[in-house]
Amino acid sequence: MIKKSFGGKTVLENLHSPDVLKVLTVEELSSLADEIREKIINTVSQNGGHLASNLGLVEVTLALHRVFNAPKDQFLFDVGHQSYAHKLVTGREEEFSTLRQKDGISGFERGGESEYDALSEGHSGASLSQALGLAAANRLNGSDAYTVCVIGDGSLTNGMVYEALNNCADKELRLLIVVNDNDMSISANIGGMHNHLTKLRTSKRYFSFKYRLERVLSKIPLIGKPIDRMLRGFKRFLKSVFVRNTVFEDMGVKYYGPIDGHNLKKLINIFNEAKSHNTIAVVNVKTKKGKGYKFAEEEPDVYHSVAPFDREKGVRPSDSTSFTREAGRLLSERAESDPKICALTAAMCDGTGLTEFSERFPERFFDVGIAEEHAVTFSGGLARNGLKPVLVLYSTFAQRVCDQLLHDVSLQELPLTLLLDHCGFVEGDGITHQGIFDVPLFTAVPNTEIYAPETYKELSASFDRALASDKISIVRYPKGGELAGEREETEEDDFAYSPEIESAKTVIVTYGRVASVAREAAAILNEKRKTGVLRLKKIFPLDFAKIAPLLKSAKTVYFLEEGSKTGGIGEKFAAGLSGKCEVTVHAIEGFAGQGTLNELFEEYGFTSEKIIEEIERRSKNDGTGIAE
Repeated sequence: MIKKSFGGKTVLENLHSPDVLKVLTVEELSSLADEIREKIINTVSQNGGHLASNLGLVEVTLALHRVFNAPKDQFLFDVGHQSYAHKLVTGREEEFSTLRQKDGISGFERGGESEYDALSEGHSGASLSQALGLAAANRLNGSDAYTVCVIGDGSLTNGMVYEALNNCADKELRLLIVVNDNDMSISANIGGMHNHLTKLRTSKRYFSFKYRLERVLSKIPLIGKPIDRMLRGFKRFLKSVFVRNTVFEDMGVKYYGPIDGHNLKKLINIFNEAKSHNTIAVVNVKTKKGKGYKFAEEEPDVYHSVAPFDREKGVRPSDSTSFTREAGRLLSERAESDPKICALTAAMCDGTGLTEFSERFPERFFDVGIAEEHAVTFSGGLARNGLKPVLVLYSTFAQRVCDQLLHDVSLQELPLTLLLDHCGFVEGDGITHQGIFDVPLFTAVPNTEIYAPETYKELSASFDRALASDKISIVRYPKGGELAGEREETEEDDFAYSPEIESAKTVIVTYGRVASVAREAAAILNEKRKTGVLRLKKIFPLDFAKIAPLLKSAKTVYFLEEGSKTGGIGEKFAAGLSGKCEVTVHAIEGFAGQGTLNELFEEYGFTSEKIIEEIERRSKNDGTGIAE
């Protein structure tokens, strides 16, 4: 275990600053890496979180903090879910048990949580552009600080990364880009010579010899510099023969790698070498997902993002039904009888329930990588030539595709079925992953209709309507399954309503899973005041010619919406009633934090108690009082 200790505590327990890492030996750092892995495994097994990628990046994180000087040198982790070791070595060991919990530390880098987190990260592909901005600002401010950007190989499928690389021409920026290659090969490993050269070029002896030779040659009059240029040219020639250039080198960026991402000595040598040039450099590290935990090493995809589990037994397949699973089942079922149906996703095959479809219909399945924008425009091309594309995305990632939906699908008058998963509150992942902004964004796109089923039965009906439509049809549903609750409703295609609605003085209007909370509140309110419930199934566009007659007796309308208040359906509903009655919209304002679903419902007022309290307070002003 750790050799050094402070007051009977281990090094990890005393890591209030990464400066401690600078006094440890490589052997002690290696032992610390083992302790960090234990901490991550124990915490994630209890709280849930991103496991495999974090276990793979421990040594890289230790080496970076050994060489660079945070927080002066700013660290960015693309997506942010590779930052657990970073959190542990920057003074958050005691808080780490609160990972992803309400009022606890975030599962991602979170600006404001710590001076060591430069920005909030949650969506893939943005970090390099942000890092360039930080580095450029440092130079303009006269600072010699470095910016360190850690980006996963999967993120290289995102087009924004290449836009940023194209902007890396300014070689005076102090920027280190660490590409964590834990899945696909970035550099071609061509033959034994390549491996031999790589081994030589990553050793401290190589760098020492290189500098000594340069110094000696520089002192030889007349012929020293020509010899140096000749040797450099010979090295480039050997490299061109035996090693294919990487995309980074083709863009003129200094490149090192691939490097064993678990060899601390080599990592420290390479990072020191890259830092010494005071320019933009890329270090490609090869890491093993799930390193140190057998189950995660064997099935890294399963352990990418996990719910709490028994660490001794590992993650066990769940038999519970969810909207995600049901959507995938429906898609496969419909594709069996309709050969024109295609399914698309953006590097989220399992997460969006498409594994079965990908196995049964591989020729009609397209995983485009982390490229949501491309996925939409690609879908438009499929639709133009007579196919039926079904694109499945998480709500939070779909925020990226507004321009493509507008110009490449809507403007072209093309049909597209967009299944939006993880809508509304999302447990654990927190502020960057809440699915609350899709409705305001997509209702601005012409030729768009949006469905919000509450049940699996309604999911099936909405999906069929979407497939049959000649518009952009969005079907949005939450993470998890149906919420329990009694329903006594009259149903129509676009909405359902309680029997007493036409004579009710108060009507709660809502959609999606929070309808169960609305019904619970209405049942209690009915003891004092007749209260109806109108549940929208098709939430956009709204058909007020059919809705208005149901509200003919209403004095107060309370709109409950598990989404953004600004630009949401509640505001559109209030405008559509044109002042015929008082409308209160209860929705989410601004960003939403992290916690369990029950905690989020409680914090943001989505409970029957809070609804009743607000309705009773407002009903006193509508001229009818509480009692009928």
